[in-house]
Amino acid sequence: MLIGLLFALAAGLMWGLVFVAPVMLPGYAPALLTVGRYLAFGLIALPLALLLDRRVLRELRPADWWEAAKLSLIGNFLYYLCLSAAIQRAGAPLPTMIIGTLPVVIAVCANHRNRVRDGHLPWGKLAPSLALIAAGLTLVNRDEMAVLQAEAGDPRRYAEGALLAIAAVACWTWYPIRNADWLRAHADRSPRAWATAQGLVTLPMALIGAVLLALIHLAAPGTLIPTSYTLPLGNRPLAFIGLMAAIGLCSSWLGTLCWNEASQRLPTSLSGQLIVFETLAALAYAFTWAGRWPPPATLAGVALLIAGVVWALRIDPVVTGD
Repeated sequence: MLIGLLFALAAGLMWGLVFVAPVMLPGYAPALLTVGRYLAFGLIALPLALLLDRRVLRELRPADWWEAAKLSLIGNFLYYLCLSAAIQRAGAPLPTMIIGTLPVVIAVCANHRNRVRDGHLPWGKLAPSLALIAAGLTLVNRDEMAVLQAEAGDPRRYAEGALLAIAAVACWTWYPIRNADWLRAHADRSPRAWATAQGLVTLPMALIGAVLLALIHLAAPGTLIPTSYTLPLGNRPLAFIGLMAAIGLCSSWLGTLCWNEASQRLPTSLSGQLIVFETLAALAYAFTWAGRWPPPATLAGVALLIAGVVWALRIDPVVTGD
């Protein structure tokens, strides 16, 4: 349990980086950030597959590769496309708040869906944990939401950001539950190799996406990429390459590896709540980038979030057998 918790914490720390990338590169369209991130992920996974996981990857069946492709398409590409678009439309706090509901959403879904496999966390015992997490998320985002409401600007753009963040929640509710299904069904397989497999299938997707974006930009400038963007790497090529490489390695490969390790050790209804670490990391990075300390309400919310996670860790699953 402790090892699984530490792996989930490490994954959250690395996944939090993806929330600041759209803020650090405001001139880069969400589609470019998505393609850049997963092109880096695929290129990093390629030598890892050849050097570390060649034998294990050869044992994967076509159905396994198809599952890896679906996980990457929805949990990687579609999720990050929606998230980065939401951040650029509505600012970072609103999408962070909506994504921050993932621990509650995943815990509720997984506790119903996987009660036979993982055991059932009794709702009466789980409710205080969920309530603490929900209260913490509300406090963490209260002050930021007040700022956003005061400076909403274009209501339509604000609403689009909210809807895109909700779509990202749907993608990442599906991903950890489905990913845990495969890992639990293949407990003898290496979580590292499964993370590498997901990286390998993203490479052709990212290459196709890059070619399509270039063609669309040349044929219809301004459709998906700003007309001022200079192919292939934009006006800040070194910053773009460096940031994409960093999140490709840390947020994609290492983050997926750590999450896979956690998923093999923890019930899905519990590991889903541990995505709260991603929210905490994202807020910490955002405040660091903005150069200001979090207000007291945010610190109180962090304390409630941690209390909710600790409460959940103390609950023993009940195996129903039905």
